Amino acid sequence: MKAIRIGYGYDVHQFQEGRKLILGGVEIPHSKGLLGHSDADVLLHAITDALLGAVALGDIGSHFPDTDESYKNADSRILLKQSYDLVKEKGYELGNLDATVITEQPKLRPYIDTIRNSIAKELTCSLDEISVKATTSEKMGFAGREEGVIAQAVVLLSKVE
Repeated sequence: MKAIRIGYGYDVHQFQEGRKLILGGVEIPHSKGLLGHSDADVLLHAITDALLGAVALGDIGSHFPDTDESYKNADSRILLKQSYDLVKEKGYELGNLDATVITEQPKLRPYIDTIRNSIAKELTCSLDEISVKATTSEKMGFAGREEGVIAQAVVLLSKVE
């Protein structure tokens, strides 16, 4: 096995009335939440896919399928932790994470530090290993029309010596 691995994750969820908006394990005040089988935390799903992909373990859907009722309304922090445990079983640990959330609304700048702290806690790493950014799509596409949220994540893993 190589000493370092990178992984990329991407996820999208559409907005839905009557649900909480959870991003990075943090509840964000907003008039709508995200539609999904679990809590629909689009950011943690992208991070989970990046971690699993870096060690060639498939994706979030292969480990936690939306056809399995046991994952109905599941807390994505638990799915992230279980996936990171699989990464560690393969002998790797997080070097760093860089993620971007794309949404017109709500504005996420006031919540970025809380989100980063939440992710660092779940991945048992230092805060300086976690980067989360937010941007808009300049009113283009479904995110620009405020129909949903996009998240992208890249991780660097290193072999534990």
